[in-house]
Parts: sequence; structure tokens; C-alpha cells
Amino acid sequence: MTSTPTGHTLPDLVMAWGRGRAHSRITAQPEPIDGGFEVAVGPPSTEIRRVFHTYTPESLAETAARLDVPGRQVMIAGPSELLRSIVPASWTMDEGGHLMTVAFAPAAYAVPDGYRLTVETEGPLTVARVFHANGDLAASARLGRTDDFGVFDKVVTAPAHRRRGLGTLMMRALAVQAHALGMAWGLLVASDDGRALYEHLGWSFVSDFPGARSKRD
Repeated sequence: MTSTPTGHTLPDLVMAWGRGRAHSRITAQPEPIDGGFEVAVGPPSTEIRRVFHTYTPESLAETAARLDVPGRQVMIAGPSELLRSIVPASWTMDEGGHLMTVAFAPAAYAVPDGYRLTVETEGPLTVARVFHANGDLAASARLGRTDDFGVFDKVVTAPAHRRRGLGTLMMRALAVQAHALGMAWGLLVASDDGRALYEHLGWSFVSDFPGARSKRD
């Protein structure tokens, strides 16, 4: 089986992403299924997602047909075109996703003038927050730990504070904290726009990671 930039297999990384994301969102851990896992997407959503790292087009089509009820999602490590071709026509494709990884290492970062950074860890969850001098929460990001991996999630900058390097600041601060806590590798799923930013920060592309969801009533 082909290895990834971390030296792990793609199934290893997909399963680690699922476990770390659940820690980030403080939800139930994913349940292994043949070729991947099933997990609750929320909160606040109550939808159920099946994520596959190993599959055939036929097995995906059968799964999508069986899950063609409101509140079900399918995600794959593989081409968006493949997923689009096998889900029912009524389903909605998510924005393109890209599974990415990075090796954690010590690094320096600077907090912009007028802002304050906090990084707090409780159990497997680490949260970075950036506050403006007026007290507003300007940006935040979360990292869920699973073994040697730290999974980045919910990287958000308030509209009034964008283009000031706060996203980069949080990514670097979380990476430094992860390294200090003994984690070796970072994982995330980037949007089309976010992929370029993360590559600029040293992240490596592993696989396209598209998702689709059944139409709600």
C-alpha cells in the first residue's frame, strides 16, 4: 500500500483524522466500518457521515443508495469526480476538501500589535484564541490529539480581523504546542482556498477528500 508524506498509509491518516476531529469537537469517537468509519457530524448538526479510505465505485454507489435519506453524508479519500458520479442526483456536493499533513517542529511566531494570544490544553483538546485589545474574540482554532497526530479544526477569523496574519499565527502556535506535547504530525482537511495557504506554511497534500450529503426535506 502506498505510503504518504508521513510514512503512514492513507487509511491510517484517514482514521487518525476522524479520531482527532472527534476530540476537537467533543463528540463520540468514530465507529470503524468496512473501509472506513461512521461518525456523528455534530454538534449542532445531528447528521451521520460515513468516511471511506478503501472502496470501489460499486461499493460507494451501493452505500450512497442505501443512505439516500435525510441527514446522511458520504466522504471519501479520492477524486471529487468519482464521488459526484455515484451519489444520487438529489445529493449536494460539499466544497472540495483536501487532506493535508505537516511534521511538527519548534518554530517562532509573533503576535501582531493590538492582539493577545492564548493557547489552552485540556485532555486531548487544545484551543488557540486571539483577542483584540478591545476584548473582542478575533480568531480561534482547535486541535484534537490522537496518538502522535494533532488534527486542526475550526480555524476561524472574524471578518473585521482578516488579512492580519491571525490564521497563520494560530496555526503556528498550535503546531508549537503540539510539538511540546509530544505530537509528531498534523492533519487537516482544507478547502480549495485554504490549500494554498497551508502549502505556504509547509503542509503537504495527501489526497482529495470530497464529501456529499443527502437532501433534507
